[in-house]
This record gives sequence, structure tokens and C-alpha cells, in this order.
Amino acid sequence: MTTKAKSSTGRTAALRIGLALTGLAVVLGACKHIDDPSPVAFAPEDYRLRHPIAVTEIDREIVVFVGNNRGGLAAQQRADVIGLAQTWLREGTGAINVDVPVDTPNARAAADSAREIQALFAAAGLPPRAYTVRHYRPEDPRHMPAIRLKYPRIAATAGPCGLWPDDIGPGYKNKTYYDNTQYYNFGCAVQRNFAAMIENPSDLTQARPETPAYTARRTAAFDKYRKATPTTTTYPEADKAKLSSVGQ
Repeated sequence: MTTKAKSSTGRTAALRIGLALTGLAVVLGACKHIDDPSPVAFAPEDYRLRHPIAVTEIDREIVVFVGNNRGGLAAQQRADVIGLAQTWLREGTGAINVDVPVDTPNARAAADSAREIQALFAAAGLPPRAYTVRHYRPEDPRHMPAIRLKYPRIAATAGPCGLWPDDIGPGYKNKTYYDNTQYYNFGCAVQRNFAAMIENPSDLTQARPETPAYTARRTAAFDKYRKATPTTTTYPEADKAKLSSVGQ
């Protein structure tokens, strides 16, 4: 074989290798698939991880409606204001904002009611720095201007619920239907209701300290134990509730 023939054969082999590598790259590129990086696409199977309960700061708010010629609070409104003051002492993390409407038909009556609210705050034990009176002008004239009381607090929340990224019915794109797995919105309402029932959000992260033992009761139980007498509590009135002694 001549040198020219060998050179031609080498170029042919190199060309074949190059075409093979190009074809392999095309095939690998065609197999590449990019998923949607949204949280719904990578939702975990456990509903407690899919809809976690978070501890955050939210606002507690009540609305006090004031008529044009009222000039004071009704009995139920006073109870609402006092209840808000008592809960603020327990859970408030910031000052109470008292938003009073101005330049409205009931502006004078709202101002009188705001002064009564401040008097109720003082009677409930709130210091003057615990609330701030602010004025606002309503944007929508169709709604009755009202006094708004609002303060921040720590609370447990979950959700939002009602998200349906996939159809739960039969279909070739529905993975939850054929794999018998949970749909995305499953368990969200349970988590949200459970979070709303939690009074102290810190219970989700840490245990409460133990209360001191009742010394008097503990001493009485130890005395009975040392005397080898029963330590259980007796209820003399328990037998009086029985309707019949048949079978005894």
C-alpha cells in the first residue's frame, strides 16, 4: 500500500469517528429533559412536609363600627375592646394601632368612641405606650368608616390551601391516580385547622417547663405508702350514682 492510500484511509477513519461523536452528542442532547423547578413539581409525598406548619407574626384585628350620631360604644363593643386588651397582655408583640376615620360624616362620633376605647385600655391595665392612635381617610365611600384595632402577635399558620396543579381524575398525565399517591391539596385543611387551634406556637418547637410538685399531696401519699395503706383516692359519693346493684 502506498503512502497516499494510507493517508486517505486515516482521514476516512477520523471522519467516521467525528461523525459518530456528533451523532452521540445529538442523541444525548435529545434525551435531556428540564422539569419545572416550582415547588409543586417537587412536592413531597408526606402531607406534613408538603403543607408544613410555620410559626410567623400575623395581625389580630377587630373593627368597631360607629354610627353618625352614636357618640359612644355599645355594650358588645365594650366587651370586644376589653377582650382585645386582655389578649394583647398575653400575646401582643407590638403596640395596638387605633385607626380612627376623619373627614367623614361619623368623624365626631368616632373621635368620642376612640376616647372611650383609650379609657377601656387604661382600665384593663394597658400603659399609654401600648397603643397608638392614627387617623385615616376611607378610600371607598360606600363602606361605613369604622375604628380598626390591630396588633401583631406570634401564631402558627399553614397553607395556602386550594391549590390543584393536577387533575385528580383518571388521565395519562395524572401520576397520583395511577400510582395511588396523595394529591397535592391532600392534608392542607387538616394542617391549617390544627395550626389555628394551637394557643402557644412555641409548643411546636420546645416543651414547656414542668410545674413544681404539689408538696402537700405528695407528703400525704408518701405517708400512706410508708403505712402500707392504699394511696388511691376514694370517692364516697361514687356509689350513690349507681342505679342498681344487680350482678354484684
